[in-house]
Amino acid sequence: MSKKVLFAASVKPHLLFHAPHMEWFRERGYEVHACARGGPGGPELAHCDRFMDIGIRRSPFRLANIAAYRQLKSIIDENAYDLISCHTPVCGVLTRLAARRARRRGSAVMYTAHGFHFYAGAPIMNWLMYYPAERLCAGVTDMLVTINAEDFAFAKARLPARRVRHMHGVGVDAGAIRAAEADVRRLRDENGVPQDAALLISVGETNRNKNHITVLRALKTLLDRGVDGFRYLICGDGEGFGRLRGQTEALGLAGHVRLLGRRDDVIALLKASDVFLFPSFREGLPKSLMEAMAAGLPAVCSDIRGNRDLIRDGEGGLMARPDDVEGFAAAIQRMMDSPSTRLGMGRENMRAVEPYDLGNVMREYEAIVAEAMELRDGQK
Repeated sequence: MSKKVLFAASVKPHLLFHAPHMEWFRERGYEVHACARGGPGGPELAHCDRFMDIGIRRSPFRLANIAAYRQLKSIIDENAYDLISCHTPVCGVLTRLAARRARRRGSAVMYTAHGFHFYAGAPIMNWLMYYPAERLCAGVTDMLVTINAEDFAFAKARLPARRVRHMHGVGVDAGAIRAAEADVRRLRDENGVPQDAALLISVGETNRNKNHITVLRALKTLLDRGVDGFRYLICGDGEGFGRLRGQTEALGLAGHVRLLGRRDDVIALLKASDVFLFPSFREGLPKSLMEAMAAGLPAVCSDIRGNRDLIRDGEGGLMARPDDVEGFAAAIQRMMDSPSTRLGMGRENMRAVEPYDLGNVMREYEAIVAEAMELRDGQK
């Protein structure tokens, strides 16, 4: 009988983060299955033998999730998976509930929390909805993996999974990013950036959580003070793209801000930039911030869980509360005024990102999977 592993997530693009993990299993003779919402035309999963489109929705209140649960249960019951690896909150709950019978038959169940929706300062509704579900499902979880220090401490204390382990996220190829070349002058020219302007950049979906509006308001504050020697690029798309464009125009920033949409040359754009801006309200452990660090950029970012794992305020960047427009404006101006500060912080980030390098993360992943399989063998 062939060895099998299942990766499950709410949306197909999320599974791209786990391509190295799928490849790792394929190299060891496993048949790799994956399921998520996303049919033809979506991203290709290079190391997946079988992809199954399920009608799951991110919102826990969608009735479609009842049918998605049944689909998951059918998939899991029909395949003797050695390991079931689930991701994203709603899919994590549905998959673990659907896998109860399979777990009794010897499947190991691993859930990776890419940032709990309940955390210090989270809305009370997040705690009421997500914490009880996670506590319930921890009882049918063999391996609970967290990717930041705050979630790890909470899970160890409050979530009764068989094992709780910490991993340094999904990893970035820091060496390849450092070695990547970029035609800086061409990229700046193409985006209308004067050679003497400070180029600011953000990478992330154009949704409310990424909080680009705080940066826009901070830049408006600087313009009102006569500080205009900057340009700002936003790489990413999403449901709020049109709204963000409208906000940019309403604030009078159209000449200083460009929304680039989804880009395939993000690393080159990072290398052409001077400062990385990252004002999110909530993060688990942001890969885009790790990529910026590996590219040698200093950061101005929100003082939140996940970001704090990566950036030390005053060493690799400057931090402010997500809603602190004045704090972001002051930090951006400080970066603009001091090239030596930018250079020193960028060098610090290239050093600080090393634990998150893909090679180190894959060694952690291998050890965690081995432990999960031992738990599986012990419950047969």
